[in-house]
Amino acid sequence: MKKTLSALVISSLLFGANVQAAALSADQEKEVRALVRDTLIKNPEILEEAITALQAQKADEQQAQFRTALKAEHDALYNDAASPRIGAKDAKLVLVSFTDYNCPYCKRFDPLLEQITKDYPEVAVIIKPLPFKGESSAKASQAVLSVWKEDPKAFLALHQRLMQKKTMLDNASIDDAMKTTNTSKVKLTDESLKALQNNLDLSRKLGIQGTPATVVGDMVIPGAVDYAQLEVIVKEQLAKVKK
Repeated sequence: MKKTLSALVISSLLFGANVQAAALSADQEKEVRALVRDTLIKNPEILEEAITALQAQKADEQQAQFRTALKAEHDALYNDAASPRIGAKDAKLVLVSFTDYNCPYCKRFDPLLEQITKDYPEVAVIIKPLPFKGESSAKASQAVLSVWKEDPKAFLALHQRLMQKKTMLDNASIDDAMKTTNTSKVKLTDESLKALQNNLDLSRKLGIQGTPATVVGDMVIPGAVDYAQLEVIVKEQLAKVKK
């Protein structure tokens, strides 16, 4: 009760000070500021609650912005032939994975996406690599997109090999991955570079600022989650599309 009242006091003081700022003298304004400061010092949990509420509000706003962009960018998300795809051809639910071959969280999360397509035959995953982690991320992404264009069947082996590298990639490790997967003859093209730029542009329009970020139905999963969480989300979204 005390905490609630304190919050109410601060709220009313701030509101009153804001509306009637012109009517307050310098001494009165100083007194109000001191009272607010004293209340916050004695009840720091109020500030924590305010921060939590602000974060929740911001998250809601971001999701609303995302849903608006999702409709506008539907074709770029789901119908871009330049983007690799795994899982069912006629999937009822298609996830879109924004990933980076140098992102440690992506490396942990990526196998879960492959697993979900095996456990749920109605699910597919579109992979949109991003160059957030620098030049070697860009080269690895370009290599994967080029292989997808030239030899789609060889794509997954290269993708997995790059994701399995625990340290930062460099030219040597990317070349080695291509040799190991028999894709070294594939040339990195300007077309694949354009596809990578399109991925980057799309991520910005959707408000994606980090990887992994996974679009599932009408929502986005920011960051990596465990398999149990991913499965719950996939089941919920599958239920929606089956209605």
